[in-house]
Amino acid sequence: MPDPAPPVKRYVLKAPARARAYKVDYARELNEEQREVVFAPDGPTIVIAGAGSGKTRTLVYRVSRLVEDGVEPHRLCLLTFTNRAAREMTRRVEALIGADVSGALAGTFHSVAARLLRPNAEVLGYRSNFSILDTEDTKDLLESATSDMGVPVTERRFPKGDLLRSLLSLAINTGRPLPDVIAAESPHFLVQTDAIEAVVKRFFERKLLANAMDYDDLLTNLRRLLEGHDAVRRALSLRLSHVLVDEYQDVNHHVAEIVDLLVKDQEPRNVMVVGDDAQSIYSFRGADFEALLGFPDRYPGVRMYRLETNYRSTPEILRLADASIVFNTRRFEKSLRPVRGPGVPVAVVGTADVPQQAQFVAQRILELRDEGISLPEIAVLYRAHYQSLELQMELTRRGIPFEIRSGLRFFEQQHVKDVLAFLKLAANPKDETSFKRAIKLLPKVGERIAATFWLAVSEAPDPVAAFLALDLSKAPAGARAGLKGFRETLAALRKASYVSSPAEAIRFVVEDGGYSEVAKTKFPNSSARLDDLEALAQFALPYDDVGKFLQEVTLFGDPAGEDTVAGEKDDERVVLSSVHQAKGLEWRAVFLVGLSEDRFPNARACRTPEGLEEERRLFHVAVTRAKDELTLVHPLAAYDRTGIIVLTEPSRFLRELPGDLYERWVLEAPPRAPALPAGDVANVADDPTLSGEDDGPVN
Repeated sequence: MPDPAPPVKRYVLKAPARARAYKVDYARELNEEQREVVFAPDGPTIVIAGAGSGKTRTLVYRVSRLVEDGVEPHRLCLLTFTNRAAREMTRRVEALIGADVSGALAGTFHSVAARLLRPNAEVLGYRSNFSILDTEDTKDLLESATSDMGVPVTERRFPKGDLLRSLLSLAINTGRPLPDVIAAESPHFLVQTDAIEAVVKRFFERKLLANAMDYDDLLTNLRRLLEGHDAVRRALSLRLSHVLVDEYQDVNHHVAEIVDLLVKDQEPRNVMVVGDDAQSIYSFRGADFEALLGFPDRYPGVRMYRLETNYRSTPEILRLADASIVFNTRRFEKSLRPVRGPGVPVAVVGTADVPQQAQFVAQRILELRDEGISLPEIAVLYRAHYQSLELQMELTRRGIPFEIRSGLRFFEQQHVKDVLAFLKLAANPKDETSFKRAIKLLPKVGERIAATFWLAVSEAPDPVAAFLALDLSKAPAGARAGLKGFRETLAALRKASYVSSPAEAIRFVVEDGGYSEVAKTKFPNSSARLDDLEALAQFALPYDDVGKFLQEVTLFGDPAGEDTVAGEKDDERVVLSSVHQAKGLEWRAVFLVGLSEDRFPNARACRTPEGLEEERRLFHVAVTRAKDELTLVHPLAAYDRTGIIVLTEPSRFLRELPGDLYERWVLEAPPRAPALPAGDVANVADDPTLSGEDDGPVN
């Protein structure tokens, strides 16, 4: 009997799978590191993107690839630090794949928060048409709340609107109790803590009554919404299939928590964060460095990618950049790899003092221009704005146009003009503008009272002497104490010792005249402004007459005296910037100045190990702004408060660098001019061979 037939199973042959046809040639347009990120599978992902590694380009192509693979744009959430960056990314995606991605939830953390809050505002006690308060609105509302609570601001110092807003914002963004922030940032207001907290409570009540949120509320309220309302959070998680976050090293704890909540109900959690721990430099704004470092702990199984190929800088600059960060213990390991070929060595230059630092930088700028580097491709960076004072003066003397990225020109700043008003009155008692500016710094003295006092003394031969003789018993009660102190300050400044020493006059106004207390009450960044004023006093040390000093600084600010270097266009200017303002930018040639210990790193910032590590990251950011040439400059001496020259130590960040990563430049003073007959003295200034500006290279 034959064996039974075996069972039959049909098996269908399939056509070979064809490679996915993309509109974008990702293999050609991206390097291997970038392609790995673009095609990373779903799930939590962290990308450590070194400086100049094409981070933005990689994010753009990641979004393009997701859309090409069928992800609908309205299911994408792209969080950036500027709306401009978000618009630019979506525009580039549309250009790449020819699809409309305007439906994506893309923008700054605050703008995205506002869009998500409006349809859900009522569950938080707001209406959907809530107003958004800008910085000025917030300040005004805080001042109204202060008035509501009846705080006697004329009788004792109380933080003004801007300063109170800054303290409150820092507390909110760092998650620290407000009293702790006051103790750390403005300890002179600790006695006012109860009153401040009462004002803040009233401030929040007023905002709710007005159906208004400020910038900080947008983040805190979105976090409240996602934490306290599960249905809303789950609906958002289902809607948003992918969340991508740029510059993640700069987020605060609210943003980090919001991102975690947005993907909490997803499986897998499709969140990609992109950042560079070595460029985390904004803790003073509330940025939470631990959000990036702790991301792998919050997302077990996270995939980590590194973008280490640098397209910006020469190998010489990158080797020094890598060495600049190795002493930080809290960091992700990475090494920047150059695409470009060899360039010129990094230069470390010691100058005799700060004025010579300015002379050297100005001379090198002119040489670089002659070598083909245009002025806008050159930047001078510094740790603090006051470090640009001598440089601004020197560039102006030489007719080198410049623009300031770190704020106003030094002598245009409010606190500098406030203090100089006192010196101007000492030199010229008939200066009405300076009299009114100075007297209006007092509590309860506004334009009306200032004008009344000036009218009473203006016809006198010496209006200040007439003011000193006035009977103040009829002045408003709340202003009398301040007026008496003001009169004592003006009387002291008329003494010969201050007239002949503008440096001591400046210090007297700041310390004994009470301006330091005015600054602490008036400005959120009072410590930096007081540093500016000490720098102003240091700058004034060589002068032996207040009038001459004021003439110099006033003419410095006169735009009519700013003739440009021959052959330059009107819009071509060297960039002067703090390192904080320079992040994200690049120039062909970069000078990093003021690299003295306690200046960079900043002494106050180095009081904690965390602060020192952030200062080192700041140095790393500065170094990686340079494309072709990097020059690190440190003054070897400076004046102390008594006018005595003291030696300064090079920054530890320079001392930490291996000696084979740079070359040291030694400056040589220009040769002394030969003695001239008396009749030829008038011609010296006209002889270019004696001007010191054509002495050739300094190395």
